[in-house]
Amino acid sequence: MSDHHDHDHHHDNRYSDMQARVKALETVLTEKGLIDPAAIDAIVETYETRVGPRNGARVVARAWSDADFADWLRRDATAAIASLGYTGRQGEHMRAVFNTPDTHNLVVCTLCSCYPWSVLGLPPVWYKAPAYRSRAVIDPRGVLAEFGLHPPAETKIRVWDSTAELRYLVIPERPAGTEDLDEAALAGLVSRDAMIGTAIAGYPEAAR
Repeated sequence: MSDHHDHDHHHDNRYSDMQARVKALETVLTEKGLIDPAAIDAIVETYETRVGPRNGARVVARAWSDADFADWLRRDATAAIASLGYTGRQGEHMRAVFNTPDTHNLVVCTLCSCYPWSVLGLPPVWYKAPAYRSRAVIDPRGVLAEFGLHPPAETKIRVWDSTAELRYLVIPERPAGTEDLDEAALAGLVSRDAMIGTAIAGYPEAAR
């Protein structure tokens, strides 16, 4: 894991200034009746939790279904992901890390908030929060517990620190009882948080 962070990162002061500018613009447009803040919140929520992460979920589902694609993803995640049409902002240099019964992977960006937008959409607020960025490295099990995730004591927790040069995508373990599901159904089991490492892939109702 590299600790090197480059100038492409959005540091806190600069990001806060940008937030203030956006908020000021939103206030002016709202006062003029040109936008509805509730509608903006709904759009952001959609891209943060549904539309964006669907790309990554399809990558995971393909890896679960196609051993050759999974091998390609291990060797060259950037190319494998691009073959499905997912490229662009902060997704130029990707590495896929695979969860196993012995290892659980967790992604963080300790100095800022580098995030693979092309496969996960907008980053969640907590991913950018200083508390997560610092504690994920110092106390990963404690952080996972706060998300309701309790890996067995013998499972190694490996933390990956994203940088301007490299971003990570967690490939969660495929749930048992999903052998008969097609890729579309499998993708429905994969959440954004599972691809960051703060959750596991969901189980179909019949298997619970």
